[in-house]
Parts: sequence; C-alpha cells; structure tokens
Amino acid sequence: MINKQRSSEVYLASLDDGVAVVRIDRPHAKNALNGTVRCQLAELFSSLTRQDEVRVIVLTGGEQVFVAGADVKEFAEASPTEMHLRHNERFWEPVARCPKPVIAAVNGFALGGGCELAMHCDIIIAGESARFGQPEVKLGLMPGAGGTQRLVRAVGKFQAMRMLMTGCMVSAAEALAMGLVSEVVSDDRTLERATVLAQEIANLPALALEHIKETVLMGADLPLESALVLERKAFQLLFDTVDQKEGAAAFIEKRKPSYRGEP
Repeated sequence: MINKQRSSEVYLASLDDGVAVVRIDRPHAKNALNGTVRCQLAELFSSLTRQDEVRVIVLTGGEQVFVAGADVKEFAEASPTEMHLRHNERFWEPVARCPKPVIAAVNGFALGGGCELAMHCDIIIAGESARFGQPEVKLGLMPGAGGTQRLVRAVGKFQAMRMLMTGCMVSAAEALAMGLVSEVVSDDRTLERATVLAQEIANLPALALEHIKETVLMGADLPLESALVLERKAFQLLFDTVDQKEGAAAFIEKRKPSYRGEP
C-alpha cells in the first residue's frame, strides 16, 4: 500500500496485486483540471506505465465529484497564442496512450475536461450520482481535449450533438443507456466495483490485454478491412507467448491457469 504524498493533488492511493489506484484530490475546486493537476496526472501515468508490477490502473476523484471540468480562471483571459504555447495536449498523452487497462471510477460531476478524462479510460464505472456533460458551449467554447471526437465515437452523432450543442448534463442511467459508461452502481460501491473489476482483469494475461486495447483503439480509425488485418496479426502474435500456451493447457487439463505476463 502506498500512501498519499500530501503535497500532491494527484497521487497513488494504493498498489495491491497489480492494481494501482490513482486519485485526483483538489476538493476545494471540485477537482478542476489546472496545470498542476494535468502535469501530476501525466507524470504519474508515465511512471505507472513503466512499472511491470502495475497491470491495471483505476482512476478516481472524490466521493462527491470526479472532475468538474477545467479551471476556468486559468484560461478566461488567455489569447489563442497563449493557449497554443501551453501545449496541454502533451499532458493527456500519457493517459490516452497508456498500454495498460485503465478504469475510471466516477462519482458526482464529470464535466468538460472531466468527461473527456473519463473517456480517455477503457472502462467507466459510474455511481448513481454521476453526471456527465460537455458544457463548454456555455462559455463560448467547445471541447478541446477530445470531447467532440471521443463522445461521438462512444454514443453516436445524435446523442453527442445534443450534449455538445446544449451543454446539458446526463445522469448515470442515461449515460449507461447511450453507451457512455460500462456499469452503474450505488455511490458507495463505485471505487470498490472498479477495483474488483481491475483485479479480475489484472489476473488475466497482460500481453493479450495490451494487444486487445491497442487493436480496438487503433482499429477504430481504420477501414474495416485494414482493422481486420491488424486484429489478425495481433491474434497470431499471441501464439508466441507463454500465457497462450498456459491458457490452452489449463483449459485442456481442466485446471486454473497461472499466467506470468511474459513473452
């Protein structure tokens, strides 16, 4: 177990049996994404990606709020050139390109950058109180960290346009119905459920999981025939791994497999 470093607004809350829990903790600002939070989140994800003992990452905020958006005070008077020179996209890359499974545990508001951050993850477990939205239009803006692109891919054009053009919030139940989240549980079980699911995934072959994630994400932007080739090649490569042979042997011998996560 790794305890919080009090100076950090993003910290590693725990690391047990291959599951790392990352918490955003800026309660006075409803976990709004300022430069410090973005930087700390990027640095921590980069570090966890390099650690072999970390197999799955759970990302969460507080019990009342996930991330309520970007910190408006940081950009209210900024010029286009100032926004360009900040290159905030570099802080999202370690999350977007993390090769390991990432699960978001969302309670309360996931708005603007918070909704975008959740959509950077692979699975979203939402508490009943969760509210998702892209309200940038109400500030005379639009999403700038993937909201227009990831949202339409997740829920389709018509639901995405409704959220983007009105800035409305959708409930956890609505989000589940439209395909924006994976599961909805009671608020007091959100992190628990995400962690249990993470442990279940962590016990599976790491290389197979990495290939699955890469193929799904990269294949989504390819023509179907090209994506199928990508899938086929990744499938074939896994036959060279220890875990594939162990999984097949365990199935035939009717025993529980012991995966090693090694080539």
